[in-house]
Amino acid sequence: MKRVVITGMGAVTPLGNNVEDFWQNSINGKSGADLITHFGTEKFKVHFACEVKNFDPKIHLTHNEIKRSDLFTQYALYSSAEAIHDSGLDFEKMDPFDSGVIWGTGQGGMWTFEHEVMEFAKGEGNPRFNPFFVPKFIANMASGMISMKFGLQGINYTTVSACATGNTAIMDAFNYIRLGKAKVIISGGSEAAITPASVGGFSVMKAMSTTNEDFATASRPYDADRDGFVMGEGAGSLVLEEYEHAKARGAKIYAELAGAAMTADAYHMTAPHPDGAGAIKAMQLALHEAGANAEDIQYINPHATSTPLGDLIELNAITKIFKGNTNLDISATKSMTGHLLGAAGAAEAILSIKAIQTGIIPPTINVKNVDERIPRDINIVFDEAKEKEINFALSNAFGFGGHNATLVFKKFK
Repeated sequence: MKRVVITGMGAVTPLGNNVEDFWQNSINGKSGADLITHFGTEKFKVHFACEVKNFDPKIHLTHNEIKRSDLFTQYALYSSAEAIHDSGLDFEKMDPFDSGVIWGTGQGGMWTFEHEVMEFAKGEGNPRFNPFFVPKFIANMASGMISMKFGLQGINYTTVSACATGNTAIMDAFNYIRLGKAKVIISGGSEAAITPASVGGFSVMKAMSTTNEDFATASRPYDADRDGFVMGEGAGSLVLEEYEHAKARGAKIYAELAGAAMTADAYHMTAPHPDGAGAIKAMQLALHEAGANAEDIQYINPHATSTPLGDLIELNAITKIFKGNTNLDISATKSMTGHLLGAAGAAEAILSIKAIQTGIIPPTINVKNVDERIPRDINIVFDEAKEKEINFALSNAFGFGGHNATLVFKKFK
């Protein structure tokens, strides 16, 4: 099997529209939550979210790319432009069929779909749809437009597995390169779902926090008073590259992706299985593929969305595998970013890689009253970043439908 390394990263997040800003705000414990500005929330139970701020697509996108794409695709193009520039790759010097795109989104072009349908519904006379309606909202257009922008003619598709999507896209890219079927794959996830229908839909499920009076601290994984996730948006993009190819061109290497695995709960549409068996198996398989033991992992970026049920089930699953590993730290970064849905895994992969690269673990913020049911034999990094050498980091992403996906990154040597 080929080795797979990370040679470029790009980000659009509630904490910054490039990797450096995203990272600095993360290790400084900044909250990305604020009142929703995308639409009026007077009729909604939830009035806040973690929106991307000061996003200027013109920095990386042409006029036509902006005109013809939904916001989730703009986030994908923007973050991928940063990642490719960061990697130093020159695709004009490569066989275009050696490079591809495997992208992910949980909901696709929600803004386009909602706007066009509403305009059609209230239209007078002879209402019509925009000619770009379908191309803008279909989920696969993100991977398609990345390939068009950069001339990548190898494998190209978009995967959907709810909030596990970012990890599953990266896992697919990892496996494709390992098998020798590609030299480079741009992979990650993007989401732009802070829309009336999405916020309203998740809210009526009682999945989202309604702590409107204290929104800045509403995303509080492991707190006894957590009451649901805070919706976020954005994108994370990684350049996955076959090691020998990266070595031959003298590329800088951030980390190695050593293991990846996915399982299913086969239990419930939205609730995780109470025994966490699927999550446990995904972590075990990813560890095995990485050639790592439980005691080798120094940092875990958990799924931890700040829901009363999910946070505890995941931590219990982690405890069953890593109990006795006294050198393990956990930090729930959704406390700062909110839940980026299909982009969450990709954004958190970047944070896991940066933790390995810099030896700094971002904190879990907003926890004032630790849930007494939280296992006490695993250390959670609260309030302030922690300096620590990290050789192996594990990142979880779980999704509605019972999807469990785990990535294991290791320091490149």
